[in-house]
Amino acid sequence: MKGLQPYSRIWLTGAGSGIGEALALQLAKAGHSVVITARSEASLQALARQSERFIAAAADVTDPQALSEVATLIQARLGGLDCVILNAGTCEYLNDGRVDSALVRRVMETNFMGLVHCIDVAQPLLANSHSARLVAISSAAAYAPLPRAEAYGASKAAVSYFMETLRLDLAQQGVAVTVVYPGFVKTPLTDRNDFPMPMRVTAEAMAAAIHQGLVKGKPEIRYPKLFVGLVRCLGRLPFFIRTRLGLKMVRQKDGASHG
Repeated sequence: MKGLQPYSRIWLTGAGSGIGEALALQLAKAGHSVVITARSEASLQALARQSERFIAAAADVTDPQALSEVATLIQARLGGLDCVILNAGTCEYLNDGRVDSALVRRVMETNFMGLVHCIDVAQPLLANSHSARLVAISSAAAYAPLPRAEAYGASKAAVSYFMETLRLDLAQQGVAVTVVYPGFVKTPLTDRNDFPMPMRVTAEAMAAAIHQGLVKGKPEIRYPKLFVGLVRCLGRLPFFIRTRLGLKMVRQKDGASHG
């Protein structure tokens, strides 16, 4: 399958900050036409002023009607799409194993159902492209159970399974699928984290890895490779060893982890 072609028509969600903002700038610099979507109109307009290749379309990915309006705009302005990059996401953690159903719903609605809503409206726009590609930002957390990440990890595991299965069903239609597995990335979202984030990379470095991977047509992009590889190995360890290592990461009441 071909990689990202020159002067492609791209729709990028979650473009208001972090990885999305950095990736939008790199894609525009490379000459692509980029429809940028985020909830914040102010953030989008600030970004849109940085390149004439941007088309700002504010929307919440949990709102199907708003996404339908974005799709109408894309059809009118670009006549379709070649690539959809589903980057919009959120993260909230559970504490001490106390399940908060409202929290879990919020995370799943944005990270998983938001992705599904976007694909629903984007598929007709990809129909006439000779290099159609769906790109989803998953997470290293999808590979292994990590303390407090019940909601976030489950949402990203759902993203990975959904996209990997969709890859099989869309293969005969010529639509490629890429799943991205970031480790810790410095963004406004991770700046709120209250725990160590080993091997954390900048949003610009993560965006560059995604861009390069798409140009090469990679079905999976993992970055930073060492950290994501370690988490992936953790998920593949025998149950007893995996559980023992996971328990060492659980914070005690004073904020320390188990030794």
